[in-house]
Amino acid sequence: MAKTLLEQLRQFTVVVADTGDIQAIEAFTPQDTTTNPSLITAAAQMPQYQPIVDQTLQAAREELGEQATPEDVAKLAFDRLAIGFGLQILQIVPGRVSTEVDARLSYDTQATIDKARYLISQYEQAGISRERVLIKIASTWEGIKAAEVLEKEGIHCNLTLLFGFHQAIACAEAGVTLISPFVGRILDWYKKETGKDYVGAEDPGVQSVTQIYNYYKKFGYKTEVMGASFRNISEIRELAGCDLLTISPKLLEQLQETEADLPRKLDPDQAATLDIVKIPMDKANFEKMHAEDAMASEKLTEGIQGFTKALELLEQLLIQRLTQLEGQSTLEHAAEDIFRVYDHDGDGFITREEWAGTDAVFDAIDINHDGKISPDEIAVGLGAAFRLVEA
Repeated sequence: MAKTLLEQLRQFTVVVADTGDIQAIEAFTPQDTTTNPSLITAAAQMPQYQPIVDQTLQAAREELGEQATPEDVAKLAFDRLAIGFGLQILQIVPGRVSTEVDARLSYDTQATIDKARYLISQYEQAGISRERVLIKIASTWEGIKAAEVLEKEGIHCNLTLLFGFHQAIACAEAGVTLISPFVGRILDWYKKETGKDYVGAEDPGVQSVTQIYNYYKKFGYKTEVMGASFRNISEIRELAGCDLLTISPKLLEQLQETEADLPRKLDPDQAATLDIVKIPMDKANFEKMHAEDAMASEKLTEGIQGFTKALELLEQLLIQRLTQLEGQSTLEHAAEDIFRVYDHDGDGFITREEWAGTDAVFDAIDINHDGKISPDEIAVGLGAAFRLVEA
C-alpha cells in the first residue's frame, strides 16, 4: 500500500504543527507545536477559543483589582494568553510547545532573559516541566546572547526569525536548543529581488537550511535545525531528513493527501563527509556578516516589525474584549484605532505589504479575499471574534 508524503516524512523528520489552532493540532497529531504572536492573534479571533481569552482576562482583572486600567489588565493578560494556549496545546501533543518572547524586546538581552524566566515560571506553576517548553527569541545578537544565558539555566530556546548563515553559527556556538530558519520568507525576498521563480533545490530558502544543516552536522553541534515558514510542499520535500520541520495545517493536509515517493535529502552521515570551512563568530563578525547580507538584514527587521504589529493588535483586542466583558462597548473606536495603525498611506485600505505580518491573520480579516482590508472588515473581524456579552 502506497504511503503518503506525511507518513514518509515522519520516518526521518520530527513533524511540528505551526499553528495556534487547537482543532488543527488535534487533526494532525504532531510531535511538537510552534506558535508566534501572529498565530496567537489569529487563534484569539476564532469564536471557539473565546473562553480561553475570557478566562485569561478575568484572571488578570482579579489579580490586579478593580482600580487597574483596561490597558494594565490587557498587558498582564497578554503573556498569560500565550501560556493559556500553550497549556491547551500540551494536553494534545506529546512533545513541546514554543512560546515567544515579546518581539519588542528583541534588542534587549536582559529584558529578554527576564521575560523568558517569567514565562517558564508560569508554565511551572501550572505543573508543566520546562523540558516541554521552548522559549522563542528573535535571532538578533542580543537575543542569541540572552538564549546563551537561559540555556545554562535549563531554559531551552528556539531562535526564530533566522535568515542568515551568521545567525545560525552564532546560535550553535551559544548552545541553543533549536533554530527556526524561515524558508518561505527567504524565497519571498529573492523572488521580489530577482523576479525569478525558484523550484526544488534551487529555492534559496531550501539552500539556506541545507547549508545550515550540513554545517551543524559536520562540526557536531547539538543545536537542532527546524525549517519553518514554508510556501509549498516542494520546499518540504527538498528538506526531508531535516531534524524538525514546522508546517502549517494547510500544507500538512496536502502532505497527508499526497501519495508519492519521498527520498531523504538531508543526512548527517553525508554531511560529515563534506569539505566545509569553520567560521569563527563573535559580535564584530556577526555584525559584519549581517550588514553584508541584505536579505537577512531586511527580513529580520521586517519580521520583528510584523510580530510587533501582531502584538499591538492582540493588545487592542484584549482591551476591547475586557471592556465588553465589563459592560463597556467601544468596538467602533477599537476598529478605527487598529485601522489607523496599519493604513500607512491613508488610502482607506490595508494592503498585505502594509500589514507586514503573518498571512494567517491577514487572510482571517480579509473577508472578501481581494488582497486588502477595509475598515468594515476590521470591524466585522472584531465583532465576530469578540461578541458582545448581551448577545
